[in-house]
Amino acid sequence: MGAKLLHRTTRRLTLTPAGEAWLERCVAALGELDRGENALLLARDTPGGEVRIDLPTAFGRLYIMPVLLDVAKRYPALNLNVSFTDRRVDLIGENIDLAVRIGKLEDTADLVALRIGVQHMVIVGAPGYLEQRGVPRSWDDLHAHDCIVGRRQGSRVAWLLKQADGSIARQFIPIKHEFQDFETVLMAVRAGHGLTQLPSWMVRDDVRKGTLRTVLEGWSGGELPINILWPHMKTLPAKMRVVVDGLARWARESSPSAP
Repeated sequence: MGAKLLHRTTRRLTLTPAGEAWLERCVAALGELDRGENALLLARDTPGGEVRIDLPTAFGRLYIMPVLLDVAKRYPALNLNVSFTDRRVDLIGENIDLAVRIGKLEDTADLVALRIGVQHMVIVGAPGYLEQRGVPRSWDDLHAHDCIVGRRQGSRVAWLLKQADGSIARQFIPIKHEFQDFETVLMAVRAGHGLTQLPSWMVRDDVRKGTLRTVLEGWSGGELPINILWPHMKTLPAKMRVVVDGLARWARESSPSAP
């Protein structure tokens, strides 16, 4: 330390003035460490503080947000910070605690994924449109139809269609209209502007009411996993754990993933 901290004799060991000053600051530093450790333990064991969550736009608003609001009601110290995007997000780089994503995931050691459901895809059109343009019988027939799609995200749009051997493959389709979110796509299809492929949970009520009809049922059968993602960590903080538990419970009891 460059200073004498102790007086040492054969009988006694005492602090020098420099030693007393050093001890005082060491005790203060240890106190700060204790307070920091207590804060970490509190965060680990007590649900509270901000949780940053990113959700898919339509699915997140319709199904995930009610679950999050219920969790927040049960844990008043929890602060939700929710965004809605359909792009791939960098959880670590963008400082996001949790994300819900639909689709196949890339293998990564940095993230943990928990599957909470499966999204089934169907192709639909309005009855008036189908009466005017005809009902497609094979995926080749789609080239004679107006196809409406959602966000491209920098890649060519393809629909998931079942092959003769039962496998699912991406098929490129001619695009008539492209919109920035699937709710607008659904609006356009309801209005009779063409066909689209959407999740079954999104069009279920329309199909039941007859405002939309499913087509190519033997061909359209794509399935996409629905996952909760979070950065890999040794212990999940309580504020994140209660959200994950709430979503997992909802998925077991009432997930809309069935076709």
